[in-house]
Amino acid sequence: MTRFQITGRVAAAALLLAAWPAQGQDFSAERLSQGVRSISSDAFAGRYPGEIGEGLTLGWLQARYEMLGLEPGGPDGEWLQPVDLTRYEPARPARAAWRAGGEAHPLADGFLLRAASNDGRAQVSGAPVVFAGYGIYAPERNWDDYGDIDVEGAVVVVMSGEPDGALFNGDYRTAHASDAAKAAEAYRRGAVGVLTLVDATAAEPAWARRAQFNDRRRTLSPGNDDLEFTGAVLAATFGQWAEAAGRTLEDVTVDLGGGAFRAMALEGVTLDVDAEETVETQRSWNLLARIPGTERPEETIVFSAHWDHVGTREGGEGDHIYNGAWDNASGTVGLVEMARELKAAGPFERSIVFLHVTAEEQGLLGAFWYAANPVWPLETTAANINIDMLPLSPPTRDLPIFGYGQNTLEDELQALAGAAGRYVSDDGQPEQGFYFRSDHFAFARAGVPALMPWHGVDWVDGGREVGLPAWQAKFRSDYHQPSDEWSEDLDFTSAVENLTLLYRLTVDLADSDRWPGWKPTSEFGPVRARSDAARE
Repeated sequence: MTRFQITGRVAAAALLLAAWPAQGQDFSAERLSQGVRSISSDAFAGRYPGEIGEGLTLGWLQARYEMLGLEPGGPDGEWLQPVDLTRYEPARPARAAWRAGGEAHPLADGFLLRAASNDGRAQVSGAPVVFAGYGIYAPERNWDDYGDIDVEGAVVVVMSGEPDGALFNGDYRTAHASDAAKAAEAYRRGAVGVLTLVDATAAEPAWARRAQFNDRRRTLSPGNDDLEFTGAVLAATFGQWAEAAGRTLEDVTVDLGGGAFRAMALEGVTLDVDAEETVETQRSWNLLARIPGTERPEETIVFSAHWDHVGTREGGEGDHIYNGAWDNASGTVGLVEMARELKAAGPFERSIVFLHVTAEEQGLLGAFWYAANPVWPLETTAANINIDMLPLSPPTRDLPIFGYGQNTLEDELQALAGAAGRYVSDDGQPEQGFYFRSDHFAFARAGVPALMPWHGVDWVDGGREVGLPAWQAKFRSDYHQPSDEWSEDLDFTSAVENLTLLYRLTVDLADSDRWPGWKPTSEFGPVRARSDAARE
């Protein structure tokens, strides 16, 4: 497993430990438990956006922030930020053909596409085809699959994933591996569509899964790149295109992971696409509360958590409500309790915002909406701390985080954890890609240093031998299941421990002029660098 070496911070642990005031730090396991009990009750119906649970949850949150004396943090001095969720479904079967030498070849098998973006209509005629390897441009790693090729108006074909090896974080993949990052890079260069090359046959699971889910309804929000279409193509179909251009599939895809590859046009091969989607918009809401700063109120620390869950299910026997006590009533209530303690300890030089986002379960949509429409400028947002599923266990020595090795917030957290006899680690599950699966990622993608603490498994009593199997059993039994309900047996001890460290980190950062940064190998550093002038 590739891990980054923790580097020292200029701010020593002693300074961090001296920073927080005597008041505050009174996190209560009982208050956490009772808050979770409230908003994960059956009356909230699984907190699905657009249904009864949304209004109940937002009302519950607003009432508590008003009681604590926080001010509204949304647009125009309101508590709520409207979020428009745009849903797409194919209106009819898409039509496509590839052409070479004046001859048209209709595409049906071995080809999938969706026009789920902008107006839901894709009409492309005679678009040249470019194979771009992994489709990655990573200046922080001296990697460029595109080189000097012009892809304006072209369809870009890319391989999934990223090269193996330490250059791309080894077991822990980077954001460059995602379909969204590849689409964004192609769009930035002027492409009209992106197709993922699937090295499989039509009968293999890798293709069957894509085909099975291709026509499902998709929900998007701003921040997605407005390509005309995205999709996938089987190796055999792409091989025909390569041969029509005087090449073979093998010589086109050779040496993709060595760093010497550069994108190539399939000369004489073009694509025609005609696809249409029905478009429906649903209004949902983020909620924001704020503690304004005294000296530099334009500088902001954003805590985030998603208030939504997956609602209810129809039919069948047994419990029909996905109460979401752990995911993410725990994080939602954790933010309220953090606000309670910080309000008591403040005010601070910088502002602190508590952002409760919608539609995380549908693809981080509320967080991406905020990143595309920030109420408080992202250029002067010092950090995002995201809480998604507080740990529910006895005390732990470890404090895993998503994205270990990405930014300097982890070094400051390590200084605090070390003083408490604990240590910061990676999440231990590289195959899950956790860094890209919760709301902090919307901030990271926009360049804001983001921290996401996770569940410790190195229990003080019993170590990993006891803690890891206990966590695995709970995750298997309760994650996105009706069994994720409040009970008196939920143990919030480790949640209080983590919240206390995050509180101390926040107090120090809120009364400093320090700007956390991305580490040299982070893919998000170049994004943050574009706004350096705003923080000078």
